[in-house]
Amino acid sequence: MPRKRLSMRKIKEVLRLKGQCALSHRQIAHSCGIGLGTVYEYLRRAVEAGVGWPLPDGLQEADLDRLLFPPPIPVPKDERPLPDWAEIHKELKRKGVTLLLLWQEHRATHPNGYGYSRFCELYTEWTQKLSPRMHQIHKAGEKLFVDYAGQTVPVIDRRTEVCDAQIFVATLGASSYTFAEATLTQTLQDWIGSHVRAFAFFGGVPEIVVPDNLKSGVKSPCFYEPDINPTYLQMARHYGVAIVPTRVRKPRDKAKVENAVQQTERRLLAPLRHQTFFELADLNASRRPLLHAHNHQPCQGLAASRYSLFQSLERSALRPLPPTPYEMALWMSARVHIDYHVRVDDHFYSVPHPLIKQPLDVRLSAAIVEFFHQGERVASHRRSYRKYHYTTVPEHMPPAHRWSSEWSPERFLGWAEKSGAATARLVEQILASRPHPQQAFRSCLGVLRLAEQHGSERVEAACARALAAQTYSYKSVKAILDNHLDQQPLPPVEREEEGGCTAPLHHANIRGAHYYGSTER
Repeated sequence: MPRKRLSMRKIKEVLRLKGQCALSHRQIAHSCGIGLGTVYEYLRRAVEAGVGWPLPDGLQEADLDRLLFPPPIPVPKDERPLPDWAEIHKELKRKGVTLLLLWQEHRATHPNGYGYSRFCELYTEWTQKLSPRMHQIHKAGEKLFVDYAGQTVPVIDRRTEVCDAQIFVATLGASSYTFAEATLTQTLQDWIGSHVRAFAFFGGVPEIVVPDNLKSGVKSPCFYEPDINPTYLQMARHYGVAIVPTRVRKPRDKAKVENAVQQTERRLLAPLRHQTFFELADLNASRRPLLHAHNHQPCQGLAASRYSLFQSLERSALRPLPPTPYEMALWMSARVHIDYHVRVDDHFYSVPHPLIKQPLDVRLSAAIVEFFHQGERVASHRRSYRKYHYTTVPEHMPPAHRWSSEWSPERFLGWAEKSGAATARLVEQILASRPHPQQAFRSCLGVLRLAEQHGSERVEAACARALAAQTYSYKSVKAILDNHLDQQPLPPVEREEEGGCTAPLHHANIRGAHYYGSTER
């Protein structure tokens, strides 16, 4: 059993990579950023529990946890001493020293030590943790290596600002068939978009994608446990591929793409060095014939080109593309506010009211906003781009728009009256300005908390000025306090004559009605 249990999300990813992608234990360990022994342990538990991928319908995370982690059975502790494996390994380098001899010496010192077979097994397990030099043999359709070139291409926009376009490179392991394109940035959106276009270029998807530890793909680069970006992982699940990042400071892991990047810089970017580009589309249009020539040029030492190797070896080995390409979506974390709404991109979306103050996972696409609690989707809305507005589902509200006696319009009014009459009137106006009072709780709470910084007297004066200006919001009160307008006298109130018309103004520069009634001008 690992010393620290993984999250259920990562355990399910281990089961998916084994059941759907048929990866080896070592590949799963590298993809998920966990130890090889951990992979063996969780897969063993899954077999004993009779759980495979896909998971049975209706199986909740709590049920899966109980199946994989039943109450442990006490096991008697093994008191036999462990040898010093580092010293054993060092002694084996001496001429004539064998593992059998070292075991005999160990048993002479510790008669109750391990038997020879177990001694050899433990030593083999210890050596597997060392860093062996790997000779990479790429199978057809197995791996796609992706990275950005170190060289950039300047693109000048209409405002004469220079943008350094990034060059994304993807190459297949067996054929070295290469895709390359220019993007404005290396952000997550461009990173995901380049993957989608690369899969379409190849006409299929490999089993494994091997990226470098770029921030857009790997959220926490680490030699031992790289944590893959959730959005990047969602794209991998859409295409049914596994993400296996290269190890930090291990150039042999990405030798294939490093060579492809070098060839791209020589054959695609160097010929374009004298051209000036004003649009990204023009740059990509210019690189297409150069990329075509690169893929059709015979490889050094081989009579075949990358394209012919791709057609004969790798095209049929790739998995088919899904019916629809992946739609870019961002993942983030948020917490439900007291008004059972969650703020996403400055818009407020409702979720079921029992989730108040609970942390949620948010999936944000161009059209849909989804909320997940403990792996289950609890709410979904069409995405709205209206800033500081509310999207509320009536079913998410408690009866009578009230979910707890702790929070209510009456309680906010009671708090406001402690600061003063103007504060109470402003809070009342804010509550009345929303379709549902609960949507105003956030603004009211913000107004009341201003007293912690500025004091109740200043907040009372600021609320009086906001009422005079008929600006019923937290932002208006905060602006008044920040600009010290609360310390200035209130503007005079305009008097109204009978009939609701304001009295005429008298000024030396105003001619009046008699001027227009006279014939002399």
